[in-house]
Amino acid sequence: MNKKDFRKINDYLWEIPKSFRQDMRVPARAYITDEMLEDAFKDKSLEQLVNVAALPGVVNYSMAMPDMHEGYGFPIGGVAAMRITDGVISPGGVGYDINCGMKLLKSDYSEKDLRLHLDKLAGEIQKEVPSGLGRGRKIKLSVAEIDKILEGGAQRLIEQGYGEKEDLENCESNGRLHQADASLVSDNAKNRGRDQVGTLGSGNHFLEVQKVEEIFDEKTAQVFGLFKDQVVVMIHTGSRGLGHQIATDYIRIMMQAMPKYGISLPDRELAACPINSPEGKRYFGAMCAGANYAWANRQMIAHFVRRAWESVLGENCCRLTALYDVAHNIAKIEKHKVDDKILDLCLHRKGATRAFPGQPVIIPGSMGTASYILVGQESGKDAWYSTCHGAGRMMSRHEAMRRVSGQEVVKELEQKGIIVKCWSYRGIAEEAPIAYKDINNVVEVVHNAGLSKKVAKLIPLAVIKGE
Repeated sequence: MNKKDFRKINDYLWEIPKSFRQDMRVPARAYITDEMLEDAFKDKSLEQLVNVAALPGVVNYSMAMPDMHEGYGFPIGGVAAMRITDGVISPGGVGYDINCGMKLLKSDYSEKDLRLHLDKLAGEIQKEVPSGLGRGRKIKLSVAEIDKILEGGAQRLIEQGYGEKEDLENCESNGRLHQADASLVSDNAKNRGRDQVGTLGSGNHFLEVQKVEEIFDEKTAQVFGLFKDQVVVMIHTGSRGLGHQIATDYIRIMMQAMPKYGISLPDRELAACPINSPEGKRYFGAMCAGANYAWANRQMIAHFVRRAWESVLGENCCRLTALYDVAHNIAKIEKHKVDDKILDLCLHRKGATRAFPGQPVIIPGSMGTASYILVGQESGKDAWYSTCHGAGRMMSRHEAMRRVSGQEVVKELEQKGIIVKCWSYRGIAEEAPIAYKDINNVVEVVHNAGLSKKVAKLIPLAVIKGE
């Protein structure tokens, strides 16, 4: 595969025609610039994008967002819709970290109001958040309690007093997928999740205290309750070990079941079964449970952040309210128009964010760089109302550690006036800004392609990394 195999549709969209490979059922599209396309040949993400176009039941196109990079089966940044009637569901199209996603809490304070409290605030959040469901200590939930979270999601926590009704109103799917079935989640997965509700985890997960540096769309910012120099808190995490185990369990099941359905795929990592098959239905029910766990996890973290906030600023301080909570590793049944008919489709978004018209879209940068708030647009319908999920990795964790030390990264961030709280320098090195694409360039593509529109740019004041 090379650049000659692509057709340039416009400055931000390229297509590989269906004729490129015999097994392709639809064309493959990438929302990238000319320069980004050149870089995309450095890994297998474009090959994976073409492989997704060969999946049974795929509709219109397989797609990749500008933060695309090589993943397991699907490229990260991959989007694909499947017909329910004859389509498949693939755990590789969701990823191991089911419902990894973003939550943003906003305050009524500006940076100058909190400048003197920032270090103490970051320290208190670090003390509270990775600790799980206890006062600075981990508590293991019973399997029965985990089952209630798997089926109730963030709604279960709100019922128990860990948040407010408004948190659910400002959350994708109101923090719960009703198709979840805890009985389809293995005991091994449940045990891995018993002490991880309210924890950040490692890898690229983070919590940042940020400020709104720039407003691009005053009208939408006002609707969202955003203003210049406003202090906000961004949470990035998912379903932790529980979600990883669900993916592991069902990839194995699907690999064994595929011959039964006569499914032959160009890559075993795409392991998939018909959506309406027993295996497909079981994975979907378990995946929904994993997604509910992730929404509950971010809700519990928000509770801990609020507790730290009040501990430092006093009980009478202005409270933190949720702007939105959105998934970027998930498969969902959604209604979309196809050939003038409204159909139920199974939307796989892996490293891609839902961006329905008017919906807040939260795009994190790499550690210590800018992040963005965007808003979904009607013009994003060709991409099933999807947008990017971040900057996108362009260097392996091992390579990042080889090039830079965690101490160097922390020093560089501190020189920019950014407070860093971390338990491990290794984790910091793995997530160094040099390992990622430029978030500004990625966001410009989705903005100019009409997938979502820029509303505000955020910059970090304090970075808190999980255990």
